Amino acid sequence: MPVALSRFSLRQIEAFSAIAELHSFSGAGERLGMTSSAISQLLAELESILGFRLFDRTTRRVTLSSAGRDFLASAESVLRHARAAEMAAADVRQRAAGVVRIGAPLVLASTAIPAAIREYLIDRPKVVIRIRDVAVESLVDSVASADVDLAVGPDRATPASVQSDVAFDSRWVLWCAPSHPLASLKTVRWSRLREVSLVAAGRDHERSVAQMLVNAPTDARITPVDVVGSVTTALGIASQGLAATLAPAYVGVLARHFGLVMRRVVGPETIRHVCVYRSAVRAVSPAAEGFAEFLLGWLKKWEPETTRVRAR
Repeated sequence: MPVALSRFSLRQIEAFSAIAELHSFSGAGERLGMTSSAISQLLAELESILGFRLFDRTTRRVTLSSAGRDFLASAESVLRHARAAEMAAADVRQRAAGVVRIGAPLVLASTAIPAAIREYLIDRPKVVIRIRDVAVESLVDSVASADVDLAVGPDRATPASVQSDVAFDSRWVLWCAPSHPLASLKTVRWSRLREVSLVAAGRDHERSVAQMLVNAPTDARITPVDVVGSVTTALGIASQGLAATLAPAYVGVLARHFGLVMRRVVGPETIRHVCVYRSAVRAVSPAAEGFAEFLLGWLKKWEPETTRVRAR
């Protein structure tokens, strides 16, 4: 008949293992910080549960019985697994281990997030961080539905179940080829954008532009000639002089590879917040909480690097 695991205690197994190693009840008591009588009681309870004697006792020596020798390896295996579990729990508690799923749109998922992970893992190599490609319009929903633990991206409206913390602010700017007519200007007014072809990168960008100018005069409103699904496609189109594109300044981390120049758009100048999203109603793991706190500070240092695009 199998023994109910709930009747075992680690203290009983520890007492048995210590006695077996030291051949002494008093020695086991000293190791475990207990009296000899307490050690004897633990052993008696364990022997009662097991249904056989673990030691042969004489006035001078305590030795393992035949059954005790057979049981010792299993008992020590239990202790090894228990100690490993304690260490794992300590790592989780101290944010040193765990799995973190983070969602981000293309630019951040391919640049900022991998760089942040590399730096974070220097001190916490046991943490596993998985990146999920998430469209901007799905960031908040992915956190609310627990598809990811964290998400990073442009500001979006959030329900009460999702917490949003601003990591940095980024201007909406114009990206164009050096040969583009607007590249010769230091700043570009919104009204001038009606004179050139613009490509929008995704419906989120298209809506953002519309929201910026919702109160603008009709002659200042902007309508893109095309909407593509990826910001890299928009940047590629712009690099060939076929159109210009509007995007936050932080996409400069990719735009520099396309040879594009950045021009501030004013009248008005518009700022986009980039946020870290996490659940406000569901307990976030210590590993995810630790990475979120690190990421908020790390992104504030990363963002200025993204706008250092060579002007031409």
